[in-house]
Amino acid sequence: MLIAGDIGGTKASLALYDLQNGARHPIHQRTYHSADHAGLAEIVRDFLTTTDQPVKVGCFAVAAPVIAGLARFTNLPWVVDEASLCRDLGLERVTLLNDLQALAYAVPHLRDDDVHVLNAGIAVPRGPIGVIAPGTGLGEAFLVWAGDRYLACASEGGHTDFAPANDTQAAMLAYLQQRHAHVSYEMVCSGLGLPNIYGFLRDGGDHTEPPEFAAELAAADDRTPLILQAALQPGPAHRLCAVALDIFIACLGAEAGNLALKVLATGGIYFGGGIPPRILPQLDDGRLLSAFTAKGRYHDMLQNIPLKIVTSSAGLLGAALYGLDDLRHT
Repeated sequence: MLIAGDIGGTKASLALYDLQNGARHPIHQRTYHSADHAGLAEIVRDFLTTTDQPVKVGCFAVAAPVIAGLARFTNLPWVVDEASLCRDLGLERVTLLNDLQALAYAVPHLRDDDVHVLNAGIAVPRGPIGVIAPGTGLGEAFLVWAGDRYLACASEGGHTDFAPANDTQAAMLAYLQQRHAHVSYEMVCSGLGLPNIYGFLRDGGDHTEPPEFAAELAAADDRTPLILQAALQPGPAHRLCAVALDIFIACLGAEAGNLALKVLATGGIYFGGGIPPRILPQLDDGRLLSAFTAKGRYHDMLQNIPLKIVTSSAGLLGAALYGLDDLRHT
């Protein structure tokens, strides 16, 4: 029996699997709010009390770089390592994967109903594939063909320097540089970043912030859902939020284009994370594709790259696939 998990900065999804039912049919599943717990081991122990199934192997996709079996979470005060988890949980083996590596691992196994196509493009068979995921943070990964299968590679590309594409974004960069030592793409293209864009626009004075909405934001533990919800409402009352979302989409499209160029992603770009499925109409209307292809003489090449939104829980699927492969060879 395998326990697999997709452990993000906001939520932790855990599930039990066996070889007979496979990665798409968990035997038992539960989701936790990550910040309510002291660490991953505490969540897993609680989950294991809800089942009497014998568990041998664990595989967890974590929102952190994994180096030599150790992960320091980017957006949580957690440090976890494979050896300690294995000992503390009484498992034979534990594997930690970067969450985007797990998502990338799942990409070749995705079905048509797991994705929403933004740009059909023309996929090159066995061409490199890029994965970018705006959720709590901004994750990136890529896949390369390894002779008989795709190899999923982790990346921390979301923490590279933010590059403005126009005067408004340049002013936003200057605004953020006054408040942060380093301004990365994650600072604008994520759940952490959207309030930064909103703050820049609000403090610039060109858009009015409704007093009642300001009070809601001030009382909220997480401002991003409120800004997103308001941005999707018609009418002028939340114009500030709508403009913030416009900038978010433009920056996300530009960084996806950067990723496509860096890995020559002729096999496609896949958008994961929790935010894209919530704003599908706004991503479908051409704004993201326009920013994605705005790379000068490489416009036409990028126009041919397929763009797809992952609408299923592919991070958990990837962890389950990896873990079941491990269990199969135990």
